[in-house]
Amino acid sequence: MSAVITTAYVQQNQPPGVPPLALTGERTLPDVPAENYWYRRHLAVYEWIAKRLAGARVLEMASGEGYGAATLLSGGAASVVGVDANPEAYEHARRRYQQPGLSFERGLVETWGEPGGFDAITFLQTIEHVHDPIAVLGHFKGLLAAGGTVFVSTPNLLTLAPRGAEKSDNPWHIKEYRAHEFRELCESVFDSVELYGLYHARKLRAHELALRLGWDQVHKRLRLSGPFYDRFTPAISARDFELSNIRPLHAALDFLAVCS
Repeated sequence: MSAVITTAYVQQNQPPGVPPLALTGERTLPDVPAENYWYRRHLAVYEWIAKRLAGARVLEMASGEGYGAATLLSGGAASVVGVDANPEAYEHARRRYQQPGLSFERGLVETWGEPGGFDAITFLQTIEHVHDPIAVLGHFKGLLAAGGTVFVSTPNLLTLAPRGAEKSDNPWHIKEYRAHEFRELCESVFDSVELYGLYHARKLRAHELALRLGWDQVHKRLRLSGPFYDRFTPAISARDFELSNIRPLHAALDFLAVCS
């Protein structure tokens, strides 16, 4: 049984010579069908940011598997450097994503880099993992060129953790944030902070409404849970999420801070 579970959560169909990664709960991955919801949820934010990086020198901190850095480059950035401390993730990323303007380095987010070298820095779904977030954000600020921007995202405590809890059961998370806490953190380092929320859209919004009308009970009673979700989950795309700065932040799935 354990071998089957392990295989189900390892990346499928990787290019020759690229070592597949397994899910640990620390980062999300493409090419794992059961993980598709979380992968697309993260990808939607990368694609939104990528549209705003034309011609920019970009640093992707905690770049993980590498898909995020590759997505940022696809929006027209001049160059993207992905930095991650994990040796397996680094090795996978440098082998899988080989294209002009894209490179990967091993290093710690707290110390890697030289001052003034980047027009934009991304640090997505990771600040909840660090012990001293103010120091990390301060380090990023020092790496920016004049007029640069740091993009930071994190899950919303109110929609991730059980009602009333101060943290979810994710063992990798040190601190999960409410909207006002996340804004205050970013404003303690940066002069300008614009906060967005990520929400369900399209078929995920329809699914959300169906759940409110009792869909959970219906699919369980009709024994449709497996057949339905085996098709529904892999069909989720990045377009089934949307970023907004006008909808209520307390209901957001994740927050994205645009800092300068």
